[in-house]
Amino acid sequence: MFKFLTALLGNKKKDVASIIDTTNIPTHVAIIMDGNGRWAQRRNLPRSMGHRAGADTLKKIVIGAHELGIKVLTVYAFSTENWKRPEAEVSYIMKLMGEYLQNHLLALGEHHVRLRFIGDLSRIPDSLQVQLKEAEKNTVTNDGLVLNIAINYGGRAELVQAIRNIIVDVQEKAVSPEDITEKMVSHALYTDPYNEVDLVIRPGNDKRLSNFLLWQVAYAEFWYTPVCWPDFTIDTLREAIIAYQQRERRFGGLK
Repeated sequence: MFKFLTALLGNKKKDVASIIDTTNIPTHVAIIMDGNGRWAQRRNLPRSMGHRAGADTLKKIVIGAHELGIKVLTVYAFSTENWKRPEAEVSYIMKLMGEYLQNHLLALGEHHVRLRFIGDLSRIPDSLQVQLKEAEKNTVTNDGLVLNIAINYGGRAELVQAIRNIIVDVQEKAVSPEDITEKMVSHALYTDPYNEVDLVIRPGNDKRLSNFLLWQVAYAEFWYTPVCWPDFTIDTLREAIIAYQQRERRFGGLK
């Protein structure tokens, strides 16, 4: 990516922002916030410090994404598989989520960010559930960037729940099996109405989806970086957008 930017800029020192096409900003960006633990380990710090640093990064990226003109940002905060981690680490992450809302909700509100929490929240501690609901309620009328934070989220679990909801509609004769469409499935997802993802970003150098937004990323572009999430900056986000703008999106068709 560095070589690409150097060539594009003609070896001149320019701000990365100067080469972004502001008419071609991805509407919906999804980020798998990976690499917190590795970031901490490389610095001989406890993993908890990596998660804290990652939370600080999230605030900066949300505000930066808003300023770039991104309309929807969906971030993977805690997966259904993350419960397998040590109990102390899970407890710390839950505590950190509450602190994040306490410390940054006002600043996010000043930028008109609307917060939504997606996933099966029933397993989340009761006190945190209250905070999440209050944050959604307090930002529901904000007209800026929509921030979807995926907590206890799994793409497969989301699809299973969507199918269950549709089956209930069929049993209640609200819909017949023949009338089930892709649009109907989309409406049953946690992310509805923000279902179509344009760009998926994964820091930390792993190149896999990890059960994230399986339905929504059908025609998304993917961008990976070795930069761990705590070191992810606005310029890193800009690089991802520039790479996205070099792609030709055909959605299964021809040029």
